[in-house]
Amino acid sequence: MKNNILKYTLSVGFFVFLIACSVKKDKFINRNFHAVTTEYNVLYNGNIALDKGLVDLKATYQDDFWEILPIERMPDNEEAVLPGQTKNADFERAEEKAVKAIQKHSMNIGGTEKNPQMDEAYLLLAKARYYDNRFIPSLEALNYILYKHPLSDKIYHAKVWREKVNIRLDNDEVAIKNLKKLLENKNVSGQDLADANAMLSQAYMNIQAQDSAVETLKIAKSTTKNNEEKARYTFILGQLYESMNHQDSAFAVFEEVIQMNRKSPRRYVMQAHAKQAQQFDYIKGDTVVFVKKFQKLLDDRENRPYLDILNHQMALFYDKQDKNITAKQYYNKSIKAASRDNYLVASNYRNIGEINFREAKYVTAGKYYDSTLIRLDDRTREYRRIQKKRVNLVDVIKYETIATQNDSILSVAAMNDSQRTTYYENYIAKLKIEDERKAKIATELAKKEANILANQNLDAGDSNSPNTALTKRMQIDETVKPRGVSNMPPGNIGGNDAGANFYFYNPVAVEFGKKEFIVKWGKRDLKDNWRWSTMKNDNNGIDSEDEDIEEDVVAIDQKDEMLANPLYEVNYYMKQIPTDEKILDSLAKDRNFAYYQLGIIYKEKFKEYELAAARLEQLLKNSPEERLILPAKYNLYKIYQIISPAKAEIMKQQILSEFPTSRYAEIVKNPSVAIEDDTNPETVFYATFKKFENNQVREVSSEIDELINRFAGEESVAKFEMLKAKVVARLQGLDDYKKALNFVALSYPNIDEGKEAEHLLKNDIPKLEALDFNKDQASEWKIIFPKKFPLENDVKDLTDKIEKYLKDTNAVLLKSSDDIYNMNTNFIVIHGFSSKEGASSVLSLLKEHKNYKIKDQAYIVSTEDYKIIQMKKKFEEWILLNL
Repeated sequence: MKNNILKYTLSVGFFVFLIACSVKKDKFINRNFHAVTTEYNVLYNGNIALDKGLVDLKATYQDDFWEILPIERMPDNEEAVLPGQTKNADFERAEEKAVKAIQKHSMNIGGTEKNPQMDEAYLLLAKARYYDNRFIPSLEALNYILYKHPLSDKIYHAKVWREKVNIRLDNDEVAIKNLKKLLENKNVSGQDLADANAMLSQAYMNIQAQDSAVETLKIAKSTTKNNEEKARYTFILGQLYESMNHQDSAFAVFEEVIQMNRKSPRRYVMQAHAKQAQQFDYIKGDTVVFVKKFQKLLDDRENRPYLDILNHQMALFYDKQDKNITAKQYYNKSIKAASRDNYLVASNYRNIGEINFREAKYVTAGKYYDSTLIRLDDRTREYRRIQKKRVNLVDVIKYETIATQNDSILSVAAMNDSQRTTYYENYIAKLKIEDERKAKIATELAKKEANILANQNLDAGDSNSPNTALTKRMQIDETVKPRGVSNMPPGNIGGNDAGANFYFYNPVAVEFGKKEFIVKWGKRDLKDNWRWSTMKNDNNGIDSEDEDIEEDVVAIDQKDEMLANPLYEVNYYMKQIPTDEKILDSLAKDRNFAYYQLGIIYKEKFKEYELAAARLEQLLKNSPEERLILPAKYNLYKIYQIISPAKAEIMKQQILSEFPTSRYAEIVKNPSVAIEDDTNPETVFYATFKKFENNQVREVSSEIDELINRFAGEESVAKFEMLKAKVVARLQGLDDYKKALNFVALSYPNIDEGKEAEHLLKNDIPKLEALDFNKDQASEWKIIFPKKFPLENDVKDLTDKIEKYLKDTNAVLLKSSDDIYNMNTNFIVIHGFSSKEGASSVLSLLKEHKNYKIKDQAYIVSTEDYKIIQMKKKFEEWILLNL
C-alpha cells in the first residue's frame, strides 16, 4: 500500500513539475517556479561571477594618480583578445548566465513579462556587457528594462546604468540632463542616489565643469555606504580642488582620506600623504615635522608596498633643499622599490638627470635622460621636451669634454718640471688610495660570497661542506642550476651518480675556489714552487704552511704589481705632455671655441643663464682670438639683462667703447631696430644663397670662406658651411662634396644642417657613388661644347649660331644652356635629342651648313653620362672611354 502511495505521489509530483516548467502558461505555480529557479540558480551564479570579475578588475587596475582619477575603474578597451573571446572570463560567465535565464525562464505572455526576475536578468546582462566594453549591446538590455518593466523595483538602478553607458559613449550632455531629471525624484535613495551623483560628477568632469562636479561628488561621498567608494570619491574631490587651485580645501580633503585609516584602501592614504607633501612650503614650512612624518611612514612595515611613493616624496623634499646627495639616495630607493607606476619611475630618473646636469655631470645626466625617455609616453609634450634636451646634451658633452681636457693639458704644460712632478705625485698618491679602496671592497665581497656558500646547510649530506650543501640544494631545486650545467660530464649536479659531489663537476664550487685562491695568494703562474715564485731572495727557513708568511708573500705580490703599474710612474704622464707650440695653440683655440659654444648652448637651448655666463666669462679670461671676443661680450650682455642688470650695463659700455663701429654696438644702441646690412649674418646668407641659385657659383666660392670666418660663432655659420658643401659639389665633384658633408655632419650634429648632411651621407651619396658610365642605348642625348673660363668672344659667336639654328628650324623640343663644369671650364649644351643619330645629324649640319659653320670641338653624350660627368667631374675619363 505504501509503495502505491509513493508511486502515485511521484507521478503527481512529476506531472506538476511538467506543468510548472511551461513558460507559456500564466499560472501561480509557473510564475513562482521560474522566478525561484531564475533567482536562486541561474542569476545567483551569474551575480557571483560578476562580483568575482569586479574583484579581479579592482585588483589588477592601475590607477594613474598623476591625473584626476575616474569615478569607476574599467578594463582596458584596447587589450588584445582572440576572436570570440572576452577580456574577462568571469564577465563572460555572467553574461552566459543572464542569457540562459532569459532564454529558459522568460514568460512573455500576451506582450507582458510574467517572470518577476527578468528585470534582474536583463540588468545582469547589461552589466556584463558594460564591463566587457560592449556599450551598445549593454544599452539595448537596459532599454528593454525601462520599456518592458517600468514598474520594476530596479527601475532607478537601470536608469543610472543607462547614463553610465551614455557617458562611456561620450554622450555627456544627455547623461547630465537625464541624471538631473532622475535626481529630482525624491524616491531615489541609498546606493542609487550615490551612484547617480557619482556618475553626474564624472559627466561634469568630462566637460571640464569642475565646480559642478565638486558639489555632486560631495553628495555621492556622503550617501554611499561602501568605504572603498567613499575613500575614492574623497580623494577625487581633493584632486578637483587641487585642479581649481583651492589648495587649502584640497589639503583638508586629503586629510579626510588619511583619517579614514583602515576604512580606506592603503593606496589612497599613501597618495593623500604624497599630495599633501606636494603642497609643502619648502622655504617657510617646518622641515623637521615633514621629515619626521615621512620617516615614520617609511618605517611602518604596513607601508612597504608604497616605498616607491614615500621615497620619491622624501627625494623631492631634499631636492628642493639643494641637498643633492641625499636626494639622489632617495630617488634611487624609489627606483629600487620596483614600482608599477611608470611615470613615477620616469620622474625619478628625470630628476636624478636634472641633478647631474646641474652638477655638470653631463654624461651621467644623459644616461638618466635615456632611462626617462624609455618610460615616458612618446606622444606627450614632456617626452618631446626631454628628448630635445637629451639631443642638445650631445653637444654639451662634446664641448665640455674638449674644454676640460684641453684646460687640463694647457695648465700642466704651463708648469715647470718641479711643479709637474709634484702635481703627478699627488695624483698618483690619490690613485693608489682609490685602487686600494676598490681592491679592499672586492676582497670583502669575495669573502662575503665565500661565507654565504660556506654557511649553506641542508639536512641531507655533509652539513659542514659548502660544496655538498649547494649540490644538494641544486638537486632539490633545478631552477638554481648554474648556466651550462646540462652540458656537464656524467656525475653532474642534476644526476644521481656517485660522483655528483666531485668538486670540479660543480661550477659554483670551482668558482668559489678560484676566488678564495686569488684572495689568499693573488695571481700566480702555473709552475713549480709557485708559492715563492715572486720572492726576491732565497729563504730556506720559511715554513710553507705558516699563515703569516703567506700573507707577507701576498703583500709582496701586491707591492710588485703596484710598482710595475705604469699609472703609478711620474714619467708615464710627463712623456705625454705636448711641447710643440703649434699643438698648444691648437688646443687653446679648440678650448676657447668650446667655451663659446657652451655659452651659446646654455643660453639659447637650455636657458641656463648662470652656466652660460660662467662659460663665456671663462672664455674672456683665456685671451681668446679676436673673432670670439665681441660675440662673447654681446651674449653676456643679453644674459646679464636677465640675471644682473648692473653687469649688463658694464658689458654694454665695454662693447660701445671697444667696438663702436660693430653691428653689435648698433644693436646695443638701438635694440628695437633690426639691422639689415652686410653685418647681419642672416641677411648676408640669404643674399649669398640667392647668388648661388642664380648660377653665380664661382662668385659664391670666392666669398664663402671669408663669410664663414667673419661669422664664426654665430648660429648661422652652419648654413654657410652647408652652402659651401653645395658649391664644392658644383665645382669639384662628388668626392670633395662627400668630405664637405662629413665636416658639416661632424661639426653640427644636432642642428638641421648637420642632420641633413648626415642623411645625405647615409642615403644619397652611396647611390651616387654607385653610378657609372653606361654605353647601352640611352633615352636622351646632348651635344656639348667645352669652353675655357673666363669665356672669350668666340663663345658668344657659338651661342648666337646655336640660337639661330633653333629659331630657324623651330625645334621646340631642343634648348640650349651654359653649364658650369668646374672653376676653369663651362659647357655650352644643346639638350633634347631622342637619339644619338639625331644629335649627330644636327652636329653635322651645324658644322657644314653655310649659315653656321661651327668649328668648335663638340661631343655627343647621353643624358645619363652627362649627369655622371657633372657629378663626378670625369669628363676626361669619359672621353677616353668613347675614343
